[in-house]
Amino acid sequence: MPLPPLLEICPLAAPCQAALTVPGSKSITNRALVLAALAEGTTVLHGALWSDDTQVMVQALQTLGYAVAVEPDPLESANRRLIVAGRGTRVPAGGRRESPRELFVGNAGTAARFLAAMLCLGRGVYRLHGEPRMHERPQAALFAALRQLGYRIESASDRLPALIHGGGPRAATCTVNITESSQFASALILSAQAGGWRVEIRGENAEESPYVAMARKLCAQFPTQGGRFEFQVEPDASSGSYFWAADFLQRLAGHPPGSIVVNHWPATGWQVDARFPGCWPLPETLSRQSGLGDSIMTAIVLAPFAGAPRRFTDLGRLRVQECERVRALRTELGRCGARVEEAGDTLTVFPGPLHGAEIATYQDHRVAMCFAILGLKVPGIRLQNPACVKKTFPNFFQKLAAPPPQGLGAVLLEAPAGRPLAEAELFAD
Repeated sequence: MPLPPLLEICPLAAPCQAALTVPGSKSITNRALVLAALAEGTTVLHGALWSDDTQVMVQALQTLGYAVAVEPDPLESANRRLIVAGRGTRVPAGGRRESPRELFVGNAGTAARFLAAMLCLGRGVYRLHGEPRMHERPQAALFAALRQLGYRIESASDRLPALIHGGGPRAATCTVNITESSQFASALILSAQAGGWRVEIRGENAEESPYVAMARKLCAQFPTQGGRFEFQVEPDASSGSYFWAADFLQRLAGHPPGSIVVNHWPATGWQVDARFPGCWPLPETLSRQSGLGDSIMTAIVLAPFAGAPRRFTDLGRLRVQECERVRALRTELGRCGARVEEAGDTLTVFPGPLHGAEIATYQDHRVAMCFAILGLKVPGIRLQNPACVKKTFPNFFQKLAAPPPQGLGAVLLEAPAGRPLAEAELFAD
């Protein structure tokens, strides 16, 4: 049963003590799927996220001809055990220019970028396309790098849809600029060993980009020989930030820290958002470039409670993701009564009282989850299209409403009717 089109979040009636699990990392799952496909032998991914973004990656690999088995995960309903039969550098062939092999990537930036590079290792022509928003998102720097490597990429606007002309592995060097997205570099790095490519990275914070570092570290983990390899995907730190934020909100009421915790918190250092629990009290200035990743959105929504103005800088990448996130955060916090000033790629959020409002989520999972957490403290927060959370966290609202210690025990209402939702209605199917 799908979620209603408008969902009201009720503030927690009493202090909560909870220890929750969150689904696997989307960033790690989709990177690991590419590495598994390009490996020799069988790879088993435990704790892999099963959401819109990872499902389109699995479906694309299956459409190409890879054998990917999907099994339940006994520990987390939004995860799966994925068993991938790798084919090494033998990427399944595409079609002809007039009848290319079609691959759909939804609005998954990781799938769109990682597959664009991987398909160059095949032979023939592939057509990558997705949802309308994915056709607006940047690809030019990645396409330019692939052309430097000698591959033919046809695109009217250097965005999707695009025709990828596979030419097989070839030793070559390219330079990629990651100012708009570090996924461009990750895409090239994941396929570089199979392709014989040398990748040079430019752009803001290039070699230090956490997501580029994640791709390199994952490549080092996966074996180059055949056999069976088992890999554990760690929980998604960005998704975990919402529950740490709920703990921060409880502290405002005088409750001790650590009443709400996320189990198995990542300790590898691969996910920049694993730093989030250390960000309360919020620092005076927090950067999207050097401080946090997507969880900076969670911090921005908490900022009206910080007691003094807080500046969030280097937010440019947020503008070209699932929606124009800088504008979305400024607009929706403003609906709730917050004073938010935008200057360039910086938002300054001032302290002050908030009130309920109907929140536009812009088809963006992270906007929806940020403001859902705000609703645990501010009465009257109502979310449009809450089902958009299925992009990365399909059982988010179930965890919000489940009784402690597995959830927060929040009351969720169908708005405007005011009817409490049953557990079966809390999945974003």
